[in-house]
Amino acid sequence: MEPLHIVTEKENIAPRVLFPGDPLRAQYIAEKFLVDARLVNKVRNMYAFTGYYKDTLVTVMGHGMGCPSIGLYAYELFHFYGVEKIIRIGSSGAFRPDIKKLDICLSTGSYSESSFAYHWSKSRDKFFESSLELNKVILGVAEEIGIPIKVGPTLTSDTFDPYHPIDHIISVCPIKNELTAIEMEGFALMHVAKTEGKKATMLATVVDSQFEPENIITPEMRENNLDKMIYLALEAIIKD
Repeated sequence: MEPLHIVTEKENIAPRVLFPGDPLRAQYIAEKFLVDARLVNKVRNMYAFTGYYKDTLVTVMGHGMGCPSIGLYAYELFHFYGVEKIIRIGSSGAFRPDIKKLDICLSTGSYSESSFAYHWSKSRDKFFESSLELNKVILGVAEEIGIPIKVGPTLTSDTFDPYHPIDHIISVCPIKNELTAIEMEGFALMHVAKTEGKKATMLATVVDSQFEPENIITPEMRENNLDKMIYLALEAIIKD
C-alpha cells in the first residue's frame, strides 16, 4: 500500500523530522531556520518542508491536532519514508504551579486514557516512554547552549482541557504528582514510534496555566520562546 497523506518521493523526506502541530508553523520554521527549504508535501494542506540546517538535511512537517492525526502522519513518516527520529515541538498547559508559562518541558513519556493505543495495536498500556537516547541529546544540547528545560512525564488528553476540564482523568493517573505538562498528541507519537521501532520525543512550551491567570503572554513573548524551543530541537536533531 502506498501512503495516502504524505505524497512525495521517498528521498524528499529526511530521516530527521521536526514535528509541529500547525502546518503554518512548519512553514515558518522552514523559512526562518532552514537553507534551501522546499515544499515536499501539501496534501490536505499539511505542509512538509525539507531543507538544510547546518549542512544536515531536516524535514519539518505539521501533524495536526489530537492523537489520530499525529499518529497517522508519524506512521507514514516512519513506515513509508524511512524516518528514524522525530522531535515533536508544540505548546502545552502547565500541570503544576512550579511549571511556569514559557517554560520548555521535555517529556520522558506520556500518560493517557486515550483508546488510541488499543485501536492501533490492541495495547491497553496507558504510558509510553519517549526515546531515552534523544532525550539525553536534548539535555546535553540544552546545557551547552544555555536553555533551561523542565523534565518529566506529560499527560495527553483527547480534549482541549481549558474547554472541558478533565479532573476525572487526572484523578486516576498513577503518576499525577510527577506530571509537568498537558497536551494532546505525545501519547500517540510515542506509541507509534515504539511499534515501528523508531525514536521520538517531545518538547513543549508552556503557554497556558491555571496557576498564573494574571500572567499575560504577548505574541512577541510567545514567538521568542517558541523560537528557543525550535532552535534547541534543531540543534539536537542533527546530532548523531
